[in-house]
Amino acid sequence: MSAQCETVGKQAAGAAMSKFERYLSVWVALCIVAGIALGHFFPAPFQFIGRLEIANVNIPMAALIWLMIIPMLLKVDFGAMSNLREHVRGIGVTLFVNWAVKPFSMALLGWLFIRGVFAPYLPAEQIDSYIAGLIILAAAPCTAMVFVWSRLSDGDANFTLSQVALNDTIMVFAFAPIVGLLLGLSAISVPWQTLFLSVALYIVIPVLFGQWWRKRLLARGGDAALQRVLQALHPLSLSALLATLVMMFGFQGEQILGQPLIILLLAIPILIQVYFNSGLAYLLNRRFGVAHCVAAPSALIGASNFFELAVATAISLFGFSSGAALATVVGVLVEVPVMLSVVRIVNRTRGWYEAGAMNR
Repeated sequence: MSAQCETVGKQAAGAAMSKFERYLSVWVALCIVAGIALGHFFPAPFQFIGRLEIANVNIPMAALIWLMIIPMLLKVDFGAMSNLREHVRGIGVTLFVNWAVKPFSMALLGWLFIRGVFAPYLPAEQIDSYIAGLIILAAAPCTAMVFVWSRLSDGDANFTLSQVALNDTIMVFAFAPIVGLLLGLSAISVPWQTLFLSVALYIVIPVLFGQWWRKRLLARGGDAALQRVLQALHPLSLSALLATLVMMFGFQGEQILGQPLIILLLAIPILIQVYFNSGLAYLLNRRFGVAHCVAAPSALIGASNFFELAVATAISLFGFSSGAALATVVGVLVEVPVMLSVVRIVNRTRGWYEAGAMNR
């Protein structure tokens, strides 16, 4: 096991986050300020954008979401699922945490904190919407940033590719039923038609288009051609993310200015679920004797969220100015610092982990 991780560590050496990725929370904070200011002083453009809808889908927002999601899905190699047998225990642990624990634990935390402890400090008319946003956020495992977290923890690249491909496949079929079930259990009306439309628009179509484009690029110019396109799309994808955040906070500004504690209160259950789920995945992998270079990305995949999909779905279901949309954006705000802290934890505890795992 130790030799395996040493090899993987050498392969991952030198890989690092881009400056944008490392300071994502800073950019999000700046977008919050810019969006609130623009929405307050120039409300007319935001109102016009909000009216550009077809079948409850905002066209400008859909375009921005596709610009964010498609480059991420272009990286996913569904052929990597042929390697699933190499990491059966690590795959099993991650699937259990992603699909049987994380959405349900987030719903429980939402009920406990948003409907319970924090209810007196939140606008009563938005409480159900906040819970819905938290559920949507937790129902989709992360796709893109997982590759960064895996590199930073010297994770096994084959395991990470296989797990992401498998999660994306499951997400096509499981995302809508899980979200619908938990919204129903939360006594929140489920707009099934809009939910399935969101799955088609923001999962099925981007996955199919991304894989079609990936195959064409690889057929024509190999991996070098794919990497050139990914590098060209990267600034566009980041710009789309920033524009989406500014647009959202342009709609959310008055609500946030009225109760600035909202963001902090929404962040608390998100932080708890990240540490709970990453810790659970890490300990289960140790219990089953899984190599650290598999357990580390397993814990990180188990904890992180596909926030781009969550934002798009929340907007489609509940609107720009909803508490659900705000809750998903808070997930964006805390994503990088909290996941970097999980990376540090799994890296610093590697000796402890391997001492226990080798005895299994």
